Amino acid sequence: MEFVNVLGQQAAISILIHLVCIAVTWWALQAVNFDPLIRKGKIVQARLLIILLTIAIGTAVANFFLDYLTYSKQLPYLF
Repeated sequence: MEFVNVLGQQAAISILIHLVCIAVTWWALQAVNFDPLIRKGKIVQARLLIILLTIAIGTAVANFFLDYLTYSKQLPYLF
């Protein structure tokens, strides 16, 4: 039963870290001026691109931190 609780906690932590990283990435991308890159009349596509970039970068950062956390938990098995 304890194993199930640990899995649930890891899932909750993963979701939280992903959401935080996506939010921070969104905040950081707001500093970039995408206006010169956007064609006239292509506002919807540009917004979708920014959302997809946010998700991709945020997920990559979250996976880095989650992998780091997992590896640090596995270090005691080395010795």
